[in-house]
Amino acid sequence: MANLRTLLPAPGALIAFEAAGRLGSFTKAGRELGMSQAAISHAVRGLERQLGTQLFHRAHRRVSLTDAGARFFVDVTQGLGMIRKSAEALRAAHESGHVTLAVSTAIASFWMMPRLQQFRDALPGVDLRLQTSERDLDLLAENIMLGIRGGNPADWPGYHAQPLAEEVIVAVAGATYAGPGPLPETPADIARHRLIHLDEPYRPAVDWGDWFESAGLARAMVPRGLVINDYALVMQAVMEGQGIALGWWHLIERLVRTGLLRQLSAHRMHTGNRFHVVWPRERPLGPRAEAVRDWLLAQREFGGAARA
Repeated sequence: MANLRTLLPAPGALIAFEAAGRLGSFTKAGRELGMSQAAISHAVRGLERQLGTQLFHRAHRRVSLTDAGARFFVDVTQGLGMIRKSAEALRAAHESGHVTLAVSTAIASFWMMPRLQQFRDALPGVDLRLQTSERDLDLLAENIMLGIRGGNPADWPGYHAQPLAEEVIVAVAGATYAGPGPLPETPADIARHRLIHLDEPYRPAVDWGDWFESAGLARAMVPRGLVINDYALVMQAVMEGQGIALGWWHLIERLVRTGLLRQLSAHRMHTGNRFHVVWPRERPLGPRAEAVRDWLLAQREFGGAARA
């Protein structure tokens, strides 16, 4: 690594080579880069001398890549493209007024939306953009600054991660739910009611069998019921009185406190997992993204209400 300065071609020569290879002309490359045809030709000849390889076939008013030049062109184009993309992302992070946050639709609907006015009051100069996806996006490749995801940070070696919420799961019903007989008060009672199942399409998720087992009951007690693969739709079905579902406490606490949902049974499943605010290690956050990250982390609660 100590010899990179002498081993690597000068950036200006690589840029001139890439433009000439792409346009098939030293003249056009010079016009694009604001240089003379002679300057482009000189830069390319210097590169050829340094590499000890002819990169172009010269013809009247046009040039074409040799076999070696074509191979080198692919690598140079890829390398310069990655550098340009990273530079644009850094510039955007510092100059743009918006910050993109990648979240699931569940977090967007039940965690962020109730806090948006609070966010606007705290950070009036930041334009927050929510990028919703049910899979964990590659934030670096997608040019997204921040994300919220659940799981183990050891599985995301390319990310910084700070905990935001514990994974605590309860059984909930809508305020208008009318099942067979009185409202259930124990996990065994719940097993005799209509259940709504979340079929998580992209990542492992706690299901009713897990929840009953955490309460000391057998998985075989889980009855069949309505199956939905979107958490927001699960909660809509619950609030419409269609059955009982599992509720992730950090998402539905507000709905329970306002009476839109009712927690059934005192049993709460603590999985030991957490949801985290994440951002790529390879890209520093700009000041606005740092402010959003810090605001998100200021909302976290551990112990307290989540274990009440």
